[in-house]
Amino acid sequence: MASKSQVKKASVKSAPAKSGSAKIVSAKSIEKYSPTRKQLTPLHIAVAGNIGAGKTTLTTLLAKNMKWEPHFEDVDDNPYLNDFYEDMQRWSFNLQIYFLNSRFDQITRIRQSGKTIIQDRTIYEDAHIFAPNLHSMGLMTTRDFNNYQQLFSLMSKFVSPPDLLIYLRGSVPTLVNQIAKRGRDYENSIRIDYLKRLNERYEAWISTYELGKLLVIDIDDLNFADNQEDLGRIIDRINAEINGLF
Repeated sequence: MASKSQVKKASVKSAPAKSGSAKIVSAKSIEKYSPTRKQLTPLHIAVAGNIGAGKTTLTTLLAKNMKWEPHFEDVDDNPYLNDFYEDMQRWSFNLQIYFLNSRFDQITRIRQSGKTIIQDRTIYEDAHIFAPNLHSMGLMTTRDFNNYQQLFSLMSKFVSPPDLLIYLRGSVPTLVNQIAKRGRDYENSIRIDYLKRLNERYEAWISTYELGKLLVIDIDDLNFADNQEDLGRIIDRINAEINGLF
């Protein structure tokens, strides 16, 4: 498990690349980026970030290139997501409880797997960012919010934080552009002020994060989905952080 000592942050930047289909680092390149024998101890690595930051894309690419097992956020089978974006006030509590339950189950399975797992979004983001934001916007009642927070407080006593948290930091224009590119119908109604509020809460949370190792990646000038060099730089940074866990 990672130490609770002062968290060290790192950033990765490079010039943007031309758009295109997502690529996986070549077999020859993988030799450079693959974990060493020392790194094969099972780890829990998580990717955090605002809507549209590229969490699922990076999780997928790292899983394939690093031979890790991915655990994705339950989006396609989420029974509340479409309703939530149509009427946030009515469905906010239902949605947050669903995510809380889903991620608690994920963490339980991750720790029992005996494998190195990379997780798309964490249970902490729901509790420290999304639920408080909905409450502050008047989209979740104080009664429901207090109920949610008490449940999270209880659950958090039975889970361990990730060994390494990767935070994808992006400006609102970058997030809006990437949301538009992936074309999910239920995301069409997301407002810019909503993304801005979430970004502010992410920054506040990350600035005080001390549960384990933290790697901050600035995505505004990166194209890790299409550019192998950008992906390689990220993997180098991740390997450097992982080596520091031992």
